[in-house]
Amino acid sequence: MKSRHVVALLIILLLMPLQGALAQDDILEKLSEIAIVDQKVMMPMRDGIRLATDIYRPKTDKKVPIIFSRTPYNFNSWGDGEQRTRTAQRAYEAVKRGYAYVVQNERGRYFSEGEWDILGVPLTDGYDAFSWMKDQSWSNGKIGTLGCSSTAEWQMAVAALDHPAHAAMVPQGYGAGVGRVGDYMEQGNWYRGGVEQLLFFSWLYGVEHDKFKPRIPKDATQEDLIRISRFYDLAPENPRVDMSEALQHLPIQDILKNINGKKEIFDKMVRRKPNDPDWYKGGLYHDDMGFGVPSFWFASWYDVSISPNLALFNHVRENAEDDEIRDNQYLVIAPTLHCGYTRATENLIVGEREIGYARLNYDEQIYDWFDMWLKGESNDFKEKTPRVQYYTMGSNTWQSSETWPPENTSMVTYYLNSDGNANSLFGKGNLTTKKPSSDNPDAFTYDPMNPVTSYGGNVCCTGNAVKGGSFDQRVMETRNDILVYTSDILEEGVEVSGFIESTLYVSSDVKDTDFTIKLIDVHPDGKAYNLDETIQRVRYREGYDKEVFMEEGKVYKVDLTPMSTSNYFKKGHRIRVEISSSNFPRFARNLNTGGNNYDESEAVVAHNKVHHSKEFPSQIRLPIKQ
Repeated sequence: MKSRHVVALLIILLLMPLQGALAQDDILEKLSEIAIVDQKVMMPMRDGIRLATDIYRPKTDKKVPIIFSRTPYNFNSWGDGEQRTRTAQRAYEAVKRGYAYVVQNERGRYFSEGEWDILGVPLTDGYDAFSWMKDQSWSNGKIGTLGCSSTAEWQMAVAALDHPAHAAMVPQGYGAGVGRVGDYMEQGNWYRGGVEQLLFFSWLYGVEHDKFKPRIPKDATQEDLIRISRFYDLAPENPRVDMSEALQHLPIQDILKNINGKKEIFDKMVRRKPNDPDWYKGGLYHDDMGFGVPSFWFASWYDVSISPNLALFNHVRENAEDDEIRDNQYLVIAPTLHCGYTRATENLIVGEREIGYARLNYDEQIYDWFDMWLKGESNDFKEKTPRVQYYTMGSNTWQSSETWPPENTSMVTYYLNSDGNANSLFGKGNLTTKKPSSDNPDAFTYDPMNPVTSYGGNVCCTGNAVKGGSFDQRVMETRNDILVYTSDILEEGVEVSGFIESTLYVSSDVKDTDFTIKLIDVHPDGKAYNLDETIQRVRYREGYDKEVFMEEGKVYKVDLTPMSTSNYFKKGHRIRVEISSSNFPRFARNLNTGGNNYDESEAVVAHNKVHHSKEFPSQIRLPIKQ
């Protein structure tokens, strides 16, 4: 009997790859029944470089609109792979609704010619692609862009070019395309508060092609490219790396070198300071640029860049020159990780926290949006779609608003307070709406060689180094280098929806250090679920265009970049704030020397203090819905 079970298991394991191939073949067969398929079209750019493009369009003589997806990822339809199946599925969904679906690799990726850089620069490639597609005999001249993460992040800067054919866009999880907007200067998620986010260190290891990669001869015909793509898709297969160990390496400028990664792009980025002029020469969108495209934005609470994403939505609504553009910006905020919208199921769990029934009719709304802008249909999208749809955790409900934050919210200040011992969960830190009267600063030691470990959070793309989402933070709060401030038990439920501001008054015995903050929902049973977090390098407290170092013992005011959430703290819950000086490996460690940090291996231990008094009222300001 036992041997029979073993044989059955072996048969199942052998069939699993076959079943994946059949699923891929099935969708391609369904697609070929309704679509004219034109693969490996080498679309010319103005400098003669050609970009590999697959086109799927309805079998009709009528001119059709185009949904365009431009990506650095592999979309070769031959062979197995989630990305390839997903591309075929998206093409099928678009074609059956009367759209051509066009997917293209950025310059220098896979079969596309040229040299790759992040966001597929130059920007003219996107503009030239629009011009080429608009002029095709089967095109109605209307193009919508669609994609998540790296297939979304290039869209904003190209939208600033205002191509007449770029009629609408749906960017999802688009934070790495945002350079500077308002209070945020993350430069495409490279920084937060002047501190390197290590996600790109991991991401670049996994995606960057070697400059010595095989290249297709320029005289290869479309027939040649289609034929060889069945056998060679030019996808690199990098050796697996334990990123939780790799990101520990110092100096951080040698992290990729230490794991034999490609480092050309990384090497130039790791040395840039937050306001380096080179950030403004690539494919990032900055708030001094125009914007000319109606947009249906998708963000998520546990994505790496939720706050700048929301700030960009507000910026376009308030600052686009054209009234029609300002009025045609819509937003969805889901309770998921990066690009996890379709995973918002009936019983969603993000990390360890149960979020509830988080489904939304994403596809219906997106195609209604495109139907309105690309087909000119007079549908009821605007009548039935709220300006902002956001999911409130805790109450586990979808809500709507005309603005973000919702109109009926007001900022309520909570002050940090203690008797000088807020260290760890077992200290006496409290969060109160009353100002403290005397200064009993809370002190802790920050050792960069023993940093606070990232535990859950709003993350992406760090491999096995950080698991994103909401986790019970009590396991971390036993550390003495975490200050814990908790409110009294709430007698009534409180909804916090909007941007969360925080100001700390700090001192240290080192020239430079970091301060972190984390907002937490504490349940009656003690479980403490993280909502959002941020960090600030103190040398940049007066702006990212200069570095101002600390003097020992002097107290400095530090405004941290705003966090964001929508969370209902139920009756019987408590609001908690954690303060420390590290959140690693989500953020690079400050070695406390006042040096470059990226090229240093030796650290200085910092003795840091958080002050809270009438003179130094350290605080967090919560947008509470009335």
